[in-house]
Amino acid sequence: MREPGPRGADRLATVAFWAVAVLVVALFAWLVGDVLRHGFSHVSLSFLSAEPEDAGRAGGIAPIIVSTLIIVAICMAVAVPLGLGTAILLSEFLPVSSRQGRFVRRSLDVLASVPSVVFGLFGNAVFCQRLGLGFSLLSGGLTLACMVLPFFTRTAEEGLRAVPREYREAAAALGLSQTGTLAHVLLPAAMPGLLAGFILAVTRSLAETAALIFTSGYVARMPESLFESGRTLSVHIYDLAMNVSGGEGMAYASALVLMVLLIVLNRSATWLSRRWSTQKGVAS
Repeated sequence: MREPGPRGADRLATVAFWAVAVLVVALFAWLVGDVLRHGFSHVSLSFLSAEPEDAGRAGGIAPIIVSTLIIVAICMAVAVPLGLGTAILLSEFLPVSSRQGRFVRRSLDVLASVPSVVFGLFGNAVFCQRLGLGFSLLSGGLTLACMVLPFFTRTAEEGLRAVPREYREAAAALGLSQTGTLAHVLLPAAMPGLLAGFILAVTRSLAETAALIFTSGYVARMPESLFESGRTLSVHIYDLAMNVSGGEGMAYASALVLMVLLIVLNRSATWLSRRWSTQKGVAS
């Protein structure tokens, strides 16, 4: 049997790639359609503004949404500065072959592979018990920050390394300091990579369940401070689906809200990034 020529191999590869793409889109459409079919009828203004009733079978998810946003905000407020600083150190100050750089990268890679339940146990031992924060939004946010820090750092580092070396040389020729080069040249140019790391971190924190069960708790009332326990959307969905009989409809509705929230956050981050880059370009 004659082997296919170059054109035949190209056609075969094209068909295979399109088949994989169609399969991915079909799976996504099936997932979204299933959530919409079971959850859309339960979503209303009262569902978004009321508190849960009857163990979540009735009422709404207003405290759940507030707790989710607070925990994600704490997570990103801690993870972004630490991750960006570490990424700048690895990409701009430490050579790729340096022993310190290799040690930090290996540490980040190991942390990225640790199961989320281990982070939950760590957060419970350190933040809840050792530091005395108890089951609280602050404990949950700090635990998520530890968990998403490796992903954001490595993605931000790759984004900074992807900036052509000519940019750095041109900035040095113009007399810019290293800090000025970072602020006015490298960070704007690396914004797509930084945004990818940010979205990845937000996605991971929004979808996390195991780590928050051990740190932020199950309480479904409106939080009044960072030191109170709170339930996120992912934990709420898990609880309704696994522990509450008759809560499947509300679980689907909560999942639909989580998907919409994730899309809104991603689009907002993209818009802010483009506006910031445009302003930097005009200013320069």
